Amino acid sequence: MPALAQAQEAAPAAAVSSDAQRSFTPADFARFSPKTAYDMLVQVPGFTIRTATTERGLGQASENVLINSERVADKSGGAVQQLKITDASSVERIDLVDAAKLGIAGLSGLVANVILKKDVGGKGQFTWQPEARAHYSHPNFFRGTVSYTDRKGPVEYTLSVDNSVASRGAYGGNDDLIYDALGNLTETRVGRLFSDFDQPKMRVATKIDMPGSAIANMSVQYGPYWYDFGLREDRRRDGPDDRLREVEQTQKGYMLDFNGDYEFALGPGRMKFIGLHHYEHEPTYTTQTTVYESGIDDDGVLFFRDAHLVEFILRGEYGWKGGQNDWQVTVERAVNTLDQKGELFLLSPDGEFVEEDFPEGSGEVAEHRYEATATFGRPLSPTLDLQVVGGAEISKLERLDRDDPPRKFFRPKGSVSLAWRPAADWDTSLKLSRRVGQISFYDFLAQLNLTDDRENAGNPDLVPPQSWELEAEAGKELGAWGRARLKLFYHRIDDIIDIVPIGEDGQSIGNLPRATKFGGEFTSTINFDPVGWKGAKLDIRLAATRSRVKDPLTGKERPISGLTDYSGNLNLRHDIAGTDLAWGGGLSLYHNAKNYYLTEVFRSWEGPFFGSLFVEHKDVLGLSVRFTAGNLPGGRHILNRTVYEGFRDTAPIDFVQRQKQKIGPIFTLTVKGNF
Repeated sequence: MPALAQAQEAAPAAAVSSDAQRSFTPADFARFSPKTAYDMLVQVPGFTIRTATTERGLGQASENVLINSERVADKSGGAVQQLKITDASSVERIDLVDAAKLGIAGLSGLVANVILKKDVGGKGQFTWQPEARAHYSHPNFFRGTVSYTDRKGPVEYTLSVDNSVASRGAYGGNDDLIYDALGNLTETRVGRLFSDFDQPKMRVATKIDMPGSAIANMSVQYGPYWYDFGLREDRRRDGPDDRLREVEQTQKGYMLDFNGDYEFALGPGRMKFIGLHHYEHEPTYTTQTTVYESGIDDDGVLFFRDAHLVEFILRGEYGWKGGQNDWQVTVERAVNTLDQKGELFLLSPDGEFVEEDFPEGSGEVAEHRYEATATFGRPLSPTLDLQVVGGAEISKLERLDRDDPPRKFFRPKGSVSLAWRPAADWDTSLKLSRRVGQISFYDFLAQLNLTDDRENAGNPDLVPPQSWELEAEAGKELGAWGRARLKLFYHRIDDIIDIVPIGEDGQSIGNLPRATKFGGEFTSTINFDPVGWKGAKLDIRLAATRSRVKDPLTGKERPISGLTDYSGNLNLRHDIAGTDLAWGGGLSLYHNAKNYYLTEVFRSWEGPFFGSLFVEHKDVLGLSVRFTAGNLPGGRHILNRTVYEGFRDTAPIDFVQRQKQKIGPIFTLTVKGNF
């Protein structure tokens, strides 16, 4: 889907410093007139939010945001999503804490701990963010959120509807050219692509203060979704064979989540039980048709995939403190299943779709997993903290629709972290970890990409990747000037996911033996108050990654497919002193490595630059109103693609595609308020 170019938020000025943490109070964010807790979080200087990744089960923490010193262990968006529906007046303060001091496995570097007030009262907030593009797309009227939180006796509850993921992507034009192996222009494609997505998630969440110090949390979330994709191309060829190609895809499914946990005092510590059940129904229709102007019979393919996904997790956590030592033991049981029915139809000469045999497109995949970890943390000195995590998982992968024996695995995992504060205005951390990655069960079964005329054959032997990861971070307070932070990393990955040969001439998602990647990320907030530009600041983020993996066809080293190899963001904001007005803008750059399939190589990205300008009034009848004009530099959808007649190590080039299509300006209105 084409990326949505939007201005990114940036950060404030003052903070209270100590050796262990930096604290921000609501007064530090007053000039931004925040409506939600998230509006405050994105203004913390020099801090980059890491949202929760799709881990195996609940696993170790990956989101670097906590609420009241607790990890939000669910799969409904985590702490960040919860803060987006939390009224700003509920925030007491935001602390930046070294992860090694927290006793929460998986965290590293600097962590934002959002402390909320207990007595919330009746508070509501809403965000409405309609968007329109100048070319090709449909308007997006329904993006936004609304929530209400109240307390009745010991029960705090939140009702919310969240459609912030709604998107309308599009590009088009006639800059889509096809060349033969000698560089001769053979085809010009004039077309339009659009992709529309909506998923209003309706959630009821409760927090109950039980007798003593026990706490119970329960939530139910239901989210129907609608996805419509369309691609229409007039393919004008050098000859009498002009044609019209159309691809349409629709999804009308839903997801249902149940989350709950119960925490209570037990012996010297606290016990916590967590339960999660996720169900998703994803029916997908994809149709490709080609109509020839010469009058020959039309071509057509219809692929229907009816998928049911289920995830079930039970987890127990027990933590206690012994002297200066923090201990935690966790045990987790998880079951994941995919039941897919795939049907393939071909267009007959009489214009009807006729079903073909496609047994490899149907099947049922399941993984049963047990995991246990122990976490130990303690200060080694007033400025040095240690955290050690050790554990392992036992898993079983199997195809339930076949007689193949299940595959069983034992995988150790864990980490060692050090956090050092050499001075009050410095923080540093070093972490070495062993991780087990996630896989998509869809890759076990055959899937069709009718947009690019490509098929993944399915791979029953797929296994999750494992990696050794070394990461180092350092942050420096710059006084009135702001804050700067640098992160360096090196990862060695075993069984990395990539494209591998299947059978004699097939290809699919599979595992390659080993890969490495290394790089760094620099983030900074620069305040311009010291030079007399009051209320102005610049947020900077620069990142670069290099990677190596041995190509399964050529045996030569190349980058990991599709990895973002460099990116950058500059965001300027000026809150005009003595007024409710603010203005600013952003400039971003993203670049991806090539994608290596066995029969083609391509690089796809959007840019080279995206830029935006915004103007904001923070009190329009009590509302915050912002207007943003995006993609002002004219960033385009870019595709450079080389397709071969067979495997690319031996076959000649079939054609070369050069695509540089228009996206156009993007206009967004953001209205936020409280009630």
